Amino acid sequence: MKVHQHYRDVAASEEAPGVDMRVVIGPGEKAPNFVMRVFDVEPGASTPYHTHPWEHEVYVISGAGVVRGESGETRLKAGSVVYVAPGERHCFSNAGDEPMCFVCVIPKMG
Repeated sequence: MKVHQHYRDVAASEEAPGVDMRVVIGPGEKAPNFVMRVFDVEPGASTPYHTHPWEHEVYVISGAGVVRGESGETRLKAGSVVYVAPGERHCFSNAGDEPMCFVCVIPKMG
C-alpha cells in the first residue's frame, strides 16, 4: 500500500496553460489496471478539446466548470460526475472564479 498525505505531494505537469495534472496512482505504484490523475484548472483555463480510444471517469472535487462534448456543454460543480466514452471529443473548462479540481481515472495503457 502507498499513501500520499495530499495529492499535491505529487509533482505536477502542465497539460495546457493554467492546467496542472498529477498522476497520483499509476505506473509508479505498479497499479495493474488504472491510472488516477488529479487536475487543477485555473479560472478561464481549459484542457485541450481532444479524443482518444479510452474512457474517462471524472469526479469534480471543487470549483465550477463546463465539460464540452460532441452534444454540447454541461455545467459542472463540486460533486459532479462525468463519464466520457471512448472516442468522444471532450474538454474541461473552468467557468468559475476559483480553481477547479477534478479526479480523472483512465485505464492503464500497455
